[in-house]
Amino acid sequence: MKPMLWLLAILPLGAYAADDDGPTPCDNVETAQQSLDCSAYNRKTAEGELEDAYNGLTARISAQYGDQPQVLKDYLNKVRIAQDLWRKLRDDDCAVEVLEADKDGNASQTAENDCMAQRSDERSEYLQTLGTQADEADTPDN
Repeated sequence: MKPMLWLLAILPLGAYAADDDGPTPCDNVETAQQSLDCSAYNRKTAEGELEDAYNGLTARISAQYGDQPQVLKDYLNKVRIAQDLWRKLRDDDCAVEVLEADKDGNASQTAENDCMAQRSDERSEYLQTLGTQADEADTPDN
């Protein structure tokens, strides 16, 4: 089972790598250590994008409801609570996913990093869809 987990950890390599042209730790991954380095890079990149998506959402909400202070306060509070709960769920889900990984090697940390990156990427995409209803309502149908 352990070799299978290592293989699963390697499959998503580079999926979350930044779109810049510079070299990344995900280039030419051949060893377990390189896989770990790539997964850490992907996790850091995905978490940065998640923070950007969250900040973008709060900016959109603030722009839409800036003239309604109580609505704005309530909305931002609900978004903050939801984000905090989601982070806990993500962390716990990823901890469950790596239970069978090799605890003595890099496989466990690589699998956790990959899980965190994937979940963060999915959450970023979701957050980018929120707070856009006013923009869509202002767009005339063709």
